[in-house]
Amino acid sequence: MTILSTIFWGFIFLNSALAIFTVFKEKERDIAAIWAWLLVITMLPGFGFVIYLFLGRKISKESIFDLRSQDRIGMPQLVESQKSLIESENLDVPESNYQDKTFEMVRLFLESNQAVLTKGNKVRIISDGEEKFDQLIRDIEKAEHHIHVTYYIFRGDNIGLRLLRALEEKAKQGVEVKVLYDPVGARVLGKDFFNKLRTYGGHAEPFFGSKFFLINLRLNYRNHRKIVVVDGKVGYTGGFNVGDDYLGMYEKMGYWRDTHLRIEGNGVLTLQTRFLMDWNASSKDKQVNYGEVYFPFSSLKGSTDMQIVSSGPDNEMHAIKKGFIKMISMAKESVLIQTPYFIPDEALMETIKIAILSGIKVKVMIPNKPDHPFIYRATLSYAEELVKSGAEVHIYDNGFLHSKVIVIDGEILSVGTANFDIRSFRLNFEVNAFIYDRYLAKKQVRLFEEDEKKSYLLTEDMIKNYSRWEIFKQQFSRLFSPIL
Repeated sequence: MTILSTIFWGFIFLNSALAIFTVFKEKERDIAAIWAWLLVITMLPGFGFVIYLFLGRKISKESIFDLRSQDRIGMPQLVESQKSLIESENLDVPESNYQDKTFEMVRLFLESNQAVLTKGNKVRIISDGEEKFDQLIRDIEKAEHHIHVTYYIFRGDNIGLRLLRALEEKAKQGVEVKVLYDPVGARVLGKDFFNKLRTYGGHAEPFFGSKFFLINLRLNYRNHRKIVVVDGKVGYTGGFNVGDDYLGMYEKMGYWRDTHLRIEGNGVLTLQTRFLMDWNASSKDKQVNYGEVYFPFSSLKGSTDMQIVSSGPDNEMHAIKKGFIKMISMAKESVLIQTPYFIPDEALMETIKIAILSGIKVKVMIPNKPDHPFIYRATLSYAEELVKSGAEVHIYDNGFLHSKVIVIDGEILSVGTANFDIRSFRLNFEVNAFIYDRYLAKKQVRLFEEDEKKSYLLTEDMIKNYSRWEIFKQQFSRLFSPIL
């Protein structure tokens, strides 16, 4: 055996041994993710470890200390109070066809996420980008004390500059402006993009950023949240990021179909809490105290009861995923899901299949084109499995579907930033509104039905006609779905 051969086989053996040690030593990692990472490391000796170093390592407790240690303003006391009311069945939860189950769902979020139930909110569903940004900028122009902004993607194109100019003008007037952006989603922005905002007294900070982008070991943990809070009175969250493509201005993607919420009422205060926790975890020298000026408790604005639920790699509870599972298991008639990426883990997939076998009408809507081809192929693989199980899978054919929505029985819905994929459940920082309001739920059902008219069904005949090459690409992509 030559020296080169000895070195080669020694390297392969060392790579394999280190792969097993490195991946398995993280005890709380999902078993499917363990095998996916072992596959990457063994298929790409040496280089696989580099990928794992940047994309596979879990966040250490030291890295997330600030995220876990910041108590929410008055939340622990309010959470315990609502738990006690649930125990005595005195908590005023919205009327529904399954009152006991609604108690259970509210309790689930109180226990797993300290997500208090806020009542009497005024909530508006927005499904068009032009409408969303026109309303957002009008609200920003009315701001008197503060504007807090978080977006995953923030582009320096027409709408990005329009929003930036509005923020700069308010900062110039003395309004507190804080912008938290994700360094990966906003990687195309120049270093001086927020300079004028800062000159006027505003602040802009990257979430989990690094001075050296290419050696950021937390690169895989992205802040996928979209939150805007104006004066603690108006809040926004949902699927729209900041970019001209979200207005349907990119010919490649076509019309952009998304879903966003505009909220007035005390539900805004829970969005505010989420923003301030993220801000204080990212900006060590410009931290914000949880003063009353940021939490102006209000009288009833409307009739919507809701819980704002967040999840991320800082918490192993995966509260949003648990919420999806709870909703599907509660359904008596129908489950409607819209998502650009459908890569469920085993627990969620089994819950959906159980619903189908129980006679529940399950409809899933996905895009007809990929913005991430590798992920889209895995999505198609899972979608085909659903079709074979008896679900309806609708392919949206009027542009790009980016909406992240689930609604059951026209009774309860969830709108937010989390996709139906493992990345959103385990790797991204996400936020979703779980809404107990028949009127809004039925409105979302009508929106889904309108989208159905612009979609086509994925059928078993279409699946049978896939080429062997297409099937291979889908199955290959699915192998890596636990770490996508």
